[in-house]
Amino acid sequence: MLLGRLGVRSLTPYVVGGVLLWLAVLASGVHATIAGVLLALTIPSRTRIDAKQFSELARRVLDDFDRSETGDRLVITSRGQQEAVHALELASEAVQAPLLRLEHSLHAAVSYLIMPLFALSNAGVHLASPAAYVTDPVTLGVVLGLTLGKPLGIFGFSWLAVRLGVARLPAGVTWGALHGVSWLGGIGFTMSLFVAGLAFGSGAALDAAKVGVLSASLVAGSIGWLLISRQVARRQS
Repeated sequence: MLLGRLGVRSLTPYVVGGVLLWLAVLASGVHATIAGVLLALTIPSRTRIDAKQFSELARRVLDDFDRSETGDRLVITSRGQQEAVHALELASEAVQAPLLRLEHSLHAAVSYLIMPLFALSNAGVHLASPAAYVTDPVTLGVVLGLTLGKPLGIFGFSWLAVRLGVARLPAGVTWGALHGVSWLGGIGFTMSLFVAGLAFGSGAALDAAKVGVLSASLVAGSIGWLLISRQVARRQS
């Protein structure tokens, strides 16, 4: 929080502080994922300049870049172009929030490494008696939460926010499209498995929860795909 108050934009101090925070929370006995939530709340989400200022600044810098051309089209031989490139880098950094830069830098590693490893290590289910899960209250609760609770919550609160005037649908987005997307929200794969592991530890209850998560994700994903496909086909016709 102090780094944010001081206007620090570099991510390195936040990462170092985040590692120390993670170690402290882990040693306290509280689940260490809480450290990630707390850290994210402290990283600045505001930019130094807005879109209009960036556009005006970038155009001036690019004009300077063009005027500094030496004829060989090599930036390394033109001091003016080098300064223009540096100025453009600073402007690009100023228009991006540190939180957004961190998210962008972590996206590939999280999507292609961390999430798949997490899914592979947590999705395994021992199906001793598959029929028993059909009536298991844990399985049913998870399925209903993801296939009914998620769509109702996403669509219902979006509708309420629009009706109250605190939000509006993006251009080109219809209520039908939002309905389809709300069903996709029921694909609660990784986070649902994570929460189930925290709630049940291990044993039959955890297996029942995993069956519910996997089943609900399949149902919600399929319905969401069908609804969105219909919207796309209707728009193209």
